[in-house]
Amino acid sequence: MKQTNGIPVNIKADIIGRITLKTKNIFARKDEILVKANASSTPSGYAAIITNTEKFSSTKPYVYGVKNLEHFNEGDVVLINQKGEIIFLYEIKSTHNAIFATERCNHRCIMCPQPPITEEEDKTPFNLKLISLIDKHTKEIGITGGEPTLIGDKLFDLIKQIQKYQPKAGISLLTNGVKFADKSYAMKLAMCRHHDLQIDVPIFSDIADEHNRIVGAKTFYKTIQGLYNLALFRQRIGLRIVIHKQTYQRLPQLADYIYHNFPFVSQVAFLQMETTGYAETNLNELWIDPYDYNEELKQAVLLLSNRGICTRIYNAQLCVLPDEIREFAVNSISDWKDTYLPECEECKLRNQCGGLFASNHKHHSIHINPYLEDITASACVY
Repeated sequence: MKQTNGIPVNIKADIIGRITLKTKNIFARKDEILVKANASSTPSGYAAIITNTEKFSSTKPYVYGVKNLEHFNEGDVVLINQKGEIIFLYEIKSTHNAIFATERCNHRCIMCPQPPITEEEDKTPFNLKLISLIDKHTKEIGITGGEPTLIGDKLFDLIKQIQKYQPKAGISLLTNGVKFADKSYAMKLAMCRHHDLQIDVPIFSDIADEHNRIVGAKTFYKTIQGLYNLALFRQRIGLRIVIHKQTYQRLPQLADYIYHNFPFVSQVAFLQMETTGYAETNLNELWIDPYDYNEELKQAVLLLSNRGICTRIYNAQLCVLPDEIREFAVNSISDWKDTYLPECEECKLRNQCGGLFASNHKHHSIHINPYLEDITASACVY
């Protein structure tokens, strides 16, 4: 997550609040964090003050010496900790906001960019508070982890809280799908009756043992059963496939398997790997230049698309993709970890290209080259 920092004063515990750049009515301040340049005092009633000024005398919580106040926007939600770190939990101008239901996971995927932890305090009360602070006009919110279903029925509390405070927002739930092998749990999700919910489930091979080896658990058939249970209750499902050295060769076979076994899915997304976390640890076994799997990716994408299944490519650079499938590429990398190479500055397609993960700055295709002439590269719209 994006963060900045300053020097904390009177911060005795984590503070979560909504950013305001305006002076609010005293009765509407308790959940607000005021961002004020050149502050010399702290108005009462705010959860905290963030300022770029020097230290001053006050008994109220504040953080001073914060640079780049222009990074804050009215309606952002941040957490301030005792170290003076200011962590952006929600950015009003971003389209990639997510609720982290838990950092625990029942898989150990060899390319996981965010390795799970084994124990933690229940995040649900914190997340319910966070959701209550998010702007009511938000169009989309992700629920992710870890594995969100490990919080059990509390997952449905999060969904209902979003329904209450962001009634128009679509929800993308990223899960390994294993828990939905329990039909009653899948039914409980359906009973939330959310108007715009998509359950995104990763699948890595059409061969059970291969999928199980990649995720570090013997759960292939539970994931498959979970998909069928979700379909039984008419839930919208997306499939995600992370491409690396151990998955790329069977992409066409996996696409064919998906078409014949899951014709009910709403979309299939092929993802370029993020080289951090376990992916960085296992880089020698996983890394392949994305250019080198273009043929397999093209076959898989066109096989699904030609058969009427919505297909997307995430995290890819337009200049690396074959012409035939460039239209399927979508800007998908979260704002705070999206970057471009120096050679991308002069590219005519930069505004249409998704760029690359900041963590991939050292590990990226050697075939990234700017387009110096105007060409058509319209991203697909669904």
